[in-house]
Amino acid sequence: MKLTILGGGGFRVPLVYGALLGDRGEGRVTEVVLHDVDGMRLAAVRRVVEELAAGRADAPAVTAARGLDEAVRGADFVFSAIRVGGLAGRAADERIALAEGVLGQETVGAGGIAYGLRTVPVAVEIARRVAALAPDAWVINFTNPAGLVTEAMSRVLGDRVVGICDSPVALGRRVARAAGADPATAWFDYAGLNHLGWLRGLRVGGRDLLPGLLADDAALGTFEEGKLFGADWLRSLGAVPNEYLHYYYFNRETVDAYRRADRTRGAFLREQQAGFYERALRPGSPALEVWRRTLAEREATYMAANRGAAGAGAREEDDLESGGYEQVALALMRAIARDERTTLVLDVRNRGALAPLDADAVVEVPCLVDAGGAHPVAVDPLPGHATALVTAVKSVEREVLAAAEGGSVSAAVRAFALHPLVDSVSVARRLVDAYRAEHPGLAYLRRP
Repeated sequence: MKLTILGGGGFRVPLVYGALLGDRGEGRVTEVVLHDVDGMRLAAVRRVVEELAAGRADAPAVTAARGLDEAVRGADFVFSAIRVGGLAGRAADERIALAEGVLGQETVGAGGIAYGLRTVPVAVEIARRVAALAPDAWVINFTNPAGLVTEAMSRVLGDRVVGICDSPVALGRRVARAAGADPATAWFDYAGLNHLGWLRGLRVGGRDLLPGLLADDAALGTFEEGKLFGADWLRSLGAVPNEYLHYYYFNRETVDAYRRADRTRGAFLREQQAGFYERALRPGSPALEVWRRTLAEREATYMAANRGAAGAGAREEDDLESGGYEQVALALMRAIARDERTTLVLDVRNRGALAPLDADAVVEVPCLVDAGGAHPVAVDPLPGHATALVTAVKSVEREVLAAAEGGSVSAAVRAFALHPLVDSVSVARRLVDAYRAEHPGLAYLRRP
């Protein structure tokens, strides 16, 4: 099978290739095509994956393609992990938002809207090229904001695009361990949107272990979400939120922590990764070892500002291990290519799974996956407060899609103004003006 990775110079591509190396049996990926608009990044990552494959006669062959059409033509799977505007764009998104006193995180709030406005037109064009050149391919989207981008691509590809995220996987794993259960044997009652979901139940052998966990202060203090949100708030919700809901529930504290930080997350990653790519390409440099050291630092500092605001301390050792989105991607590909049926939390078109959203809205819910794709499982409705937040954010996503489709500045302003974390139409207008001035990729926003 041929797997094309768009954003093939991305820092986490070696994780995907490493997962492929561990795959066995018929129907495995034998060819990996990397495509990236940045040749230097592509060359560095190719060195890393070649070192990963060293001495492995059965390793998937790796080639590079600079042209999009060349990359996707004849692919069985297309993995989309692009970053429109690069890390410089992310850093600018954060800086501009924080200057207005609002959150600039890349998937949440003003930063997520800006990133979505830049990314959706590019993602839609990718979907069109895949439909034309590889109509039988399945697209696995990891490009952020993952739910929004998946919904944009689904308007071209239908159910042949599936969004993935490692947050629900990691959340389920942490909660199961804290409850003394094996994550592999548990059913996770999880529902919402990407980076906006709640774990409402943890069922093992017909029993829901979550109520007992929520009553145990000591156990709640052993994992990330328990530390971030606090035992009292989790009990008040009767659920464990995705870690990204910390940006909503503790917004003022988080924005304050981000504004007081020496640099934003995007600025940190831009500097860190620039160092990695430069060192990885030095003659004689152990590119794989350089990548592993950089990855360890990246994982250890993930959501550091949030943990600082919550007094949560350093990340647990278990949270620094691999096994996130690359394993979800591999399990998804295996289920489709080999009909190895499995259950995964994925971003898919709703089709009635989560009320009150419409059938075409992309949601994040458990899915049964087989050779026919990902089939969302109907879940119980969210409580009122969660439904209100989900429907508000979905409305914002729809305004982003409208702005991207029609080039409408008015729709872009509505997207910012209607977001729960942007509290002023005047701020929304200034944000649109500032982002348009900063990012050439937003020049298409011209129509009123």
